[in-house]
Amino acid sequence: MKFDRVLFAAGAVFGAAGVALSAAASHGGSTNVATAANFLLFHAPALIALSLVAAGSRILHIGAAILLLAVLVFSGDLLARDYLGQRLFPFAAPMGGTGMMLGWLTLAAGALFAPRNN
Repeated sequence: MKFDRVLFAAGAVFGAAGVALSAAASHGGSTNVATAANFLLFHAPALIALSLVAAGSRILHIGAAILLLAVLVFSGDLLARDYLGQRLFPFAAPMGGTGMMLGWLTLAAGALFAPRNN
C-alpha cells in the first residue's frame, strides 16, 4: 500500500475520531478529551492534503509520518489520562507536542527544498 493512501486514511480516521471525541467532551468529558479532539481535527485535513501533494517528496513524507505519530502519541496520552487514569508512558504528551513541532518544521523544509517540477 502506498504511503499516500495511509496518510489519507489516517487523516480520515483522525477526523472521525476528532468529531466523536468532541461530542464526548461536550457531554461531560474533560479538557483532556477536548484537547485531544482538537488536535486530531486540526491535523486531519493536513494529513489528507499531504496525501495529495507529497508524492515523490521524501522530506514531505518524513514530515507527514512524524506528524502522524506525534499526534497519536500526544492525543493518546491525553485520552489515556482521562479514560485509563494513567499516562501512556512518562513524558508522552511533551514528546508528542515536540514531535508535532518537528513534523511541521520538516514539512516547511520539504516545501523549501523540494525539487522543482518544471
